[in-house]
Amino acid sequence: MNLRKRFKFQSVKRFWSIAKLYWFGNEQQGALALLVFLGVLLFANTQLKVVLNTVQGNLITSLAAKNSPGFWQGILLVLAGIMIFGLFNSGYGYVRETLGIYWRRWLTNFFLDKYFSDRSFYDLTYLYKDIDNPDQRISEDIANFCQQCLQFLVNIVESIFVVGTFSIILWSISQSLVFALVIYSILAYALTIGFYGKKLTNLNYEQLKKEANFRFGLVRIRENAESIAFYNGIIQEDNKIKLIFQEVFQNFQKLILWSEVYLNIFKYQFSYLPVIIPAIILGNQVLSGEILVGKVVEAGGAFGQVAFSVNVIMYQFEKFTKFAASINRLYLLNHSLKNRHILVEPQEVIKIIPSNKIAVENLTLQTPNYEKTLFRNLSITLATGQGLLIMGESGCGKSSLLRAVAGLWNSGTGVIFRPELSEMLFLPQRPYMMLGSLRDQLFYPFGNSHLTDHQLHEILQKVNLLDLDMRFGGFDVEQDWSEVLSLGEQQRLAFARFLVSKPKYVILDEATSALDEQNEASLYDLLLQSGTTFISVGHRPTLKRFHNLVIFITADGVNDTK
Repeated sequence: MNLRKRFKFQSVKRFWSIAKLYWFGNEQQGALALLVFLGVLLFANTQLKVVLNTVQGNLITSLAAKNSPGFWQGILLVLAGIMIFGLFNSGYGYVRETLGIYWRRWLTNFFLDKYFSDRSFYDLTYLYKDIDNPDQRISEDIANFCQQCLQFLVNIVESIFVVGTFSIILWSISQSLVFALVIYSILAYALTIGFYGKKLTNLNYEQLKKEANFRFGLVRIRENAESIAFYNGIIQEDNKIKLIFQEVFQNFQKLILWSEVYLNIFKYQFSYLPVIIPAIILGNQVLSGEILVGKVVEAGGAFGQVAFSVNVIMYQFEKFTKFAASINRLYLLNHSLKNRHILVEPQEVIKIIPSNKIAVENLTLQTPNYEKTLFRNLSITLATGQGLLIMGESGCGKSSLLRAVAGLWNSGTGVIFRPELSEMLFLPQRPYMMLGSLRDQLFYPFGNSHLTDHQLHEILQKVNLLDLDMRFGGFDVEQDWSEVLSLGEQQRLAFARFLVSKPKYVILDEATSALDEQNEASLYDLLLQSGTTFISVGHRPTLKRFHNLVIFITADGVNDTK
């Protein structure tokens, strides 16, 4: 099999692997019902085109024969047909878009389920980075895939109806027209797909990728606006984002050259041939009086309809290549989500065993790419109700040990005993503030609670955020909390989540680093009073008095000090 055939077969295979998810899914019956209804509307629309084309030929014949009653009767038929034609077009357009949005909803939910399943979003972001911009693939590529797929399906089904119906008309007028149509179509497809196909598909694929990188760069600047302003890194950021856009610009230049120049030179020449081919073939018969002039008009209309339908891919080839690019991006995302655990070479991994305690045995932790060993042979057991403090040099692996406990990193050897994640609460240095109300922040990540507003207000008082609810107008007012709260307030709010959810185990990764020692001590006192088992990562020596065990991680290993 040559490369071109392999490319075409691969594209079809990838398309079907995505399309069948919906058409064989739990909405299959409703989707097929809408599809059948769409086919009925398309068939009715095609038959109306045949009637209008015949009436148009009769109109010209009536004019040539100076048949006034026949002419005006034809005009009335055309006006009525146009009105009905508009209704049919509106109907199948509505059904097509409705089916498209249902498909998009189902496919988006399918990918989101996979994206969040087993924390795949984390793996694709930090561990396996071959899939660029998964957010764009889910938000934009799925929409393009569903809309374009149905548009092409409509075009293909309509083309089958048109070709079947109008070819009979052409055959009845002149068999030579049918043979000319076959030769015309073969040449059009051979040149369009054979010469332009892979090049335009690759350019559109690269354009989607580069546009996504450009958008991501702008979003990143907005999210880090304060840091960039403090650093006064305006020139560097300006230059970097312009370099990214330059890649967008250069690829789009190539895309314009191939789609608007090379393809259009060929496409427009071929698109006007159906206008003159029937006249060339039937011209002598009209001049000799064998057939009426209206038959040439009727043949020209039928030939144009069939030629356009047969070569619908040629006329919409640029859209088709964008569609092919979306197929590839969705296929690769789906493949990565299904097989992310085997995207790297098999290596030894850390075992996690469910338990009612937190302990590690002979733990050797490495970076996800296995290129660096952070520490070796760590063994420690944390009894119920105790606290462990992890200290050490910057970059030695303190936070990485927490990632291993959470199951985010498994590169290394040894065993980790820990409870289910539903019993644990992780408090990072920069808390995550979800979109929503103050109540949503307090209930995150375990969902709704039965606590009253008065009880929530008391919890805020305990973490020294007494007026927070009143300051913003209550617990149900939505804000961009990561913007309106300082880092210290966010850390205290995150600690309030612990008081709301009351987990058995808490992991704190420098979760009080932005607080003064008095506020930090107050929060740790609350932690001790609760009897919760906890692990902390921190630098301040004042934290030692709140923990039963302290370990130091250095480049030389791990040292127990308490």
